[in-house]
Amino acid sequence: MTDRFLIAGAGLGGSLAAALLARAGHQVHVYERRADPRRGPVDAGRSINLAISARGLFALGRIGCADQVLGMGVPLYGRLIHSPTGSLTYQAYGTGKQCINSVPRAALNQLLVESAEAAGARIEFGRRSHDVDLIEGTLTTVDNRTGEDSRTVAGAIIGADGAYSSVRAAMQRREWFDYSQDYLEHGYKELEIPPGPNGTHRLEPNALHIWPRGGYMMMAMANQNGSFTVTLYMRIGGERGFASLATPADVLRFFERDFPDAIPLIPELTDDFFTHPTGSLLTIRSHPWHVDGKAVLLGDAAHAIVPFYGQGANAAFEDGVALLEAIDAHPGQLGRAFERYEAIRKPNTDAIADLAIANFHEMRDHVASPFFLAKKRLQKLLHALVPRWFIPLYPMISFSTIPYAEAKARAERQERVLKAIGIGFAVVLCAVGALLLL
Repeated sequence: MTDRFLIAGAGLGGSLAAALLARAGHQVHVYERRADPRRGPVDAGRSINLAISARGLFALGRIGCADQVLGMGVPLYGRLIHSPTGSLTYQAYGTGKQCINSVPRAALNQLLVESAEAAGARIEFGRRSHDVDLIEGTLTTVDNRTGEDSRTVAGAIIGADGAYSSVRAAMQRREWFDYSQDYLEHGYKELEIPPGPNGTHRLEPNALHIWPRGGYMMMAMANQNGSFTVTLYMRIGGERGFASLATPADVLRFFERDFPDAIPLIPELTDDFFTHPTGSLLTIRSHPWHVDGKAVLLGDAAHAIVPFYGQGANAAFEDGVALLEAIDAHPGQLGRAFERYEAIRKPNTDAIADLAIANFHEMRDHVASPFFLAKKRLQKLLHALVPRWFIPLYPMISFSTIPYAEAKARAERQERVLKAIGIGFAVVLCAVGALLLL
């Protein structure tokens, strides 16, 4: 049965959902407040690279785009940790050729827009949602530039319009809607390492570079043109926060102290620092995600997460697949379909939200510690010995489609096993020591 869908938002999640639904034969009309991404540059400082992994590739494969996305990305096989002294430590993500893929956000968004249009979806840019009527199931849009030319259309509304969703805002005005947003005290600033001679990479391209410094850190991901997208994560305020770096001299002193090896790599350091905006990092949780068969939320509109597991886009893509499967399972019953979709996805998006915050603390505070490295070696040993029984958390999240909640629960059980092994090993050592003293 064919349904009519109105999608607010032509970002990553909205465009992929549009392609999926249009390919399935549904009528799809997408409204996006921003200009067509194929017609102009991305705003400076708003282009954090995406870490596309198994979940995202599975969803992209459903619209025939997985190989194209891999072709525009750079494979990252592990982390390369930069110490304050300049020494490097490599930590592989998985085994063999397991990798995440550094993909430019703008290029991927353009590909998804083109895929949605090729599948039959109609996309209008420069039109923002002005009014969402959840009783009638109508969406009113206006010209984003002039504020005129108001149009009202009817259909099932999909809110894929990001963390500050207008569709979710309409839901929040209803009774019994739960909503929370939690900002990290940290923000981010984008910088850039330009290509070397003849477009070469000035750092190892096939690794995620991390400069962990306790309360803050810096990361870099390679692009195919030889450049690296660099992101500095710091507290917004305080002595070691963005607010303390008020002048170019402040920024240079800060980098000379904490990131000296990066200074020669970022020739426009102070210019980028003061011209690029400071972004915020927040987690959004909401419930319910739908209103009968009239409207439903997807991606950041329902469950924004911080970027430290590289799963924001992957989770939104999984949403699109789950939504289509629920619609297919309940033809002509969008209310039941939306309810089923939320029941499947919400426990998993809650789980990845928790894991993303935990991974921030791991990357910022622990990746360089000897205890952390020893623990990772033990995990890899156990996985090599009993691969079906023991799978480290990171491979479950990035290299499989095991539901996030199931992966989180399994990792917690495995953590208890690791602690038991550690305690047992300590007991054996004590016993051996006691015997030697006899």
